[in-house]
Amino acid sequence: MNLPDTPAPLRSVLYMPASNPRAMAKARALPCDAVALDLEDAVAPEAKVAARATLIDEARAGGFGHRRLIARINALSTPWGHDDLTALARAPIDALLVPKIDSEHDIAALSDAMDAAGYPAHVPLWVMIETPRAVLAIERIAAQAAPTRLAAFMLGLNDLAKDTGMVQAPGRAAFMPVLVQTVLAARAHGLILLDGVCNAIDDPARLEAECIQARDLGFDGKTLIHPVQIETANRVFAPDAAALAEAHAIVAAFADPANAGKGALKVAGKMAELLHRDIAAALIAKAAAIAARAG
Repeated sequence: MNLPDTPAPLRSVLYMPASNPRAMAKARALPCDAVALDLEDAVAPEAKVAARATLIDEARAGGFGHRRLIARINALSTPWGHDDLTALARAPIDALLVPKIDSEHDIAALSDAMDAAGYPAHVPLWVMIETPRAVLAIERIAAQAAPTRLAAFMLGLNDLAKDTGMVQAPGRAAFMPVLVQTVLAARAHGLILLDGVCNAIDDPARLEAECIQARDLGFDGKTLIHPVQIETANRVFAPDAAALAEAHAIVAAFADPANAGKGALKVAGKMAELLHRDIAAALIAKAAAIAARAG
């Protein structure tokens, strides 16, 4: 069977302040799958206009290689948001990331604004899910994927914790309803889905636990705040050797002419149906995409 087409992996998305050219230069050599150049939280108010110009210059300079280049602007409710959105239409970015959206109406308005500003058709809209209103409207927001540029959700649990009082304790039990609802909405409408950051830079065990939790819930990858976190995210969100071997065995079993026409097979002591074959094929394609990137 033909393996499914798999987009470039997004296991690790590293935030970098757009006000810091040295940090952006460093990002060009890091093994992350994407770099999110940030004009919002990482940039002081008095530096935002200069950071916008720096981001555009750095994007035009290129050199980011396989890394997808994401630009996070300020919310449109701020003094800088509209100018950010308009100016970045001239920058060669792979996606525009917008924070603080609340409803499906925001998505339509943002997509229209990108069209009016002259963004190329291939540049998608990514949004932060980080307000109580956004969580309550998550399915309606996700449903905007078809008629607009919307292509991805990135969780912002720090802002959500601030606005709700929910505690970001190890295990993230308080946030499980948010995580699950976001997964369901994103998958129902074909969106990329990235987990929020782990603030505990000096606690690799907590980072790994969050990555494993997000992977098992169905997230594509994790947003990161420090280069030291990249290796863990890349490793956890990649298929491990045992899972990949099982996937190859399932695909091979269904491809065997002796099993032609069968909808269920016993493979290595487990029952496998056609849906398991498709899951296995997707896993193999993901591993191939990661291997191609490493090369």
